[in-house]
Amino acid sequence: MDVRAIREQFPILDQEINGHPLVYLDSSATSQKPIQVIEAVNEYYRKSNSNVHRGVHTLGSRATDLYEGAREKVRRFINARSSAEIIFNRGTTTGLNIVAQSYGLQNVGAEDEIVITPMEHHSNIIPWQQVAKITGATLKYIPLQEDGTISLEDARSTITSKTKIVAIAHVSNVLGTINPIKELAKIAHENGAVIVVDGAQSAPHLQVDVQKLDCDFYTFSGHKMCGPTGIGVLYGKKELLEKMEPVEFGGEMIDFVEKYVSTWKELPWKFEGGTPIIAGAVGLGAAVDFLSDIGMENILEHEEKLAAYALNRLGEIEELTVYGPTTRAALVTFNLGDVHPHDVSTVLDTEGIAIRAGHHCAQVLMKHLDVPATARASMYLYNTEDDIDRLAEGLIKTKEYFGNVAF
Repeated sequence: MDVRAIREQFPILDQEINGHPLVYLDSSATSQKPIQVIEAVNEYYRKSNSNVHRGVHTLGSRATDLYEGAREKVRRFINARSSAEIIFNRGTTTGLNIVAQSYGLQNVGAEDEIVITPMEHHSNIIPWQQVAKITGATLKYIPLQEDGTISLEDARSTITSKTKIVAIAHVSNVLGTINPIKELAKIAHENGAVIVVDGAQSAPHLQVDVQKLDCDFYTFSGHKMCGPTGIGVLYGKKELLEKMEPVEFGGEMIDFVEKYVSTWKELPWKFEGGTPIIAGAVGLGAAVDFLSDIGMENILEHEEKLAAYALNRLGEIEELTVYGPTTRAALVTFNLGDVHPHDVSTVLDTEGIAIRAGHHCAQVLMKHLDVPATARASMYLYNTEDDIDRLAEGLIKTKEYFGNVAF
């Protein structure tokens, strides 16, 4: 994998910030876009822009082919059985809310349980809080180990015959923990529950096979995997999706409308009300092509080396605390002594280094870690060890800047 050649495909990386070459270490929030994706969206708007499915003219046919072609690319990318199992939406948050509102409210009752973990993003906590509030169900948490992982023993003791839904991130956006989804799915299914996977931080980095994982629902966002913002995917097993009701009603998702009753289109369109995110899907299809050409196994190998290197380099800095397990995805979340993460990020920005600072939409986890916020450096296929060295040097300068007052 030629990282230097890959970097050349990302125009935004070729610039200076505050007089320094840009080091972009915020890909967990959103990834940068290769020229192939930018050009695909531009080409769509320049030559094929039209609404899909409805028109019989040439532009309408082109747009429909591009849109449905992107769906098939995504199906292959995650190895779903059918393109009917691939629902386009706005992103991971929307996908999780669809499952909570459609499947959750239909299948969870007052005597039932919903199981999640303290490491979840708010998008995978609040929808389940709402389902529990409306239905009277009990929301339970699988406890975290000291290193930020979960044990299968704890999972088995938390998931019971009363559990109807297990909702968990494939990869934690804070700790970098890679959760054992296949094993958790087996435990959930043995207890009659379905498993809902937040794949926002895994689909961009891991080789995802939803059939091997045997997950019931899997949702992710295009903008974290080199695609445009505003486009995402909800995968669901066809037999489950067919029994679920739409949560958004209007054009595009209907079959027949009478005065007092209506019927819905077949999958996947019954969940795609209104004019869909056509350009976003085209861009996502181009992103899938880009990642597939490089090879997800090559991306993972590169990121594993980066993560190990980052842990080693940052471990050399005194007063720096790193959170999460040793084996992790390509992100490092940390605090530098008593310096507030926002101050750390601000100083690094003066050096041209972009990281994330705050609670990362994971306030439950922040409370568990007993910190108000953290700093996070997240890496992707276009990052190098030189970027990590720049980060380490920037953190040392930050420490020197604040001096002994903060330590």
